[in-house]
Amino acid sequence: MHDAYTLSAPGKDALPIVLDSPHSGTEYPADFDTVLDPATLHEAEDCFVDRLYANAPRHGATLLAARFPRLYIDPNRSADDIDALLIDAPWPGAISPSDKTRLGFGLVWRLLKTRPIYGRRLSVAEVQRRIANCWQPYHDALWPLLDDMHARFGALWHLNVHSMGDDAYRTLGLPEKPLADFVLGDLDGTTADEATVRLVERVLSDHGFSVARNDPFKGVAIIRRSGRPAERRHALQIEVKKSCYMDAAGYRPNEGFARVQAALEAMLGELAAHVRRQL
Repeated sequence: MHDAYTLSAPGKDALPIVLDSPHSGTEYPADFDTVLDPATLHEAEDCFVDRLYANAPRHGATLLAARFPRLYIDPNRSADDIDALLIDAPWPGAISPSDKTRLGFGLVWRLLKTRPIYGRRLSVAEVQRRIANCWQPYHDALWPLLDDMHARFGALWHLNVHSMGDDAYRTLGLPEKPLADFVLGDLDGTTADEATVRLVERVLSDHGFSVARNDPFKGVAIIRRSGRPAERRHALQIEVKKSCYMDAAGYRPNEGFARVQAALEAMLGELAAHVRRQL
């Protein structure tokens, strides 16, 4: 186990299915220096997502999960997604802030919803250390894993797994409307083939969950890079609504946890069968 992540591999019957959970980490480094209280920090965590998918190796899949929290540094952002309002000096290189950065949710978050995370600006050196110690090791584990699977099998199915708050539309500054139980993001049909998305959508729907595509989450940096369906590299972001499986007040699994986990295991089982047919 690496300081920055855990990697759970299947046994001898491995399939080219890789799950990565970049936001389920809860080990806050000593130099985080936040002004927020511990209970508030939980709001940014994809709480228990690594546990929801813990049985993925039984289906031939490999599971990579970050140990550090996304508030410390977000591995689902590009390394140049720098928030200039957060650092105390010019960044020594090109930066490319995303739309999320303008909301305060860049590579290193400045805001948790509307609340400042720090009582000061961070130094360039601090951000660089976070990249070197956390972001880079996670990516150094993820990309060779994806590439090796594709090289070995000639195809790849990559699931980038998350959870979402019930207030997702408000957090993103969008008009509020009912949020689906699951949101599947494929960057508007560009990162995975229709068969893969439809399979995941069908199994979750058959288990009684509402499912939306790309609304309000389309996917971010990781699936944008990994998803190339023309090369048989399929990448899909999966978001599950937190109230479906956890108690937001007490930050513990609720009575729905087993139902969500069972639906995800069924999905992985059917995906594994689909992958075997494709191979």
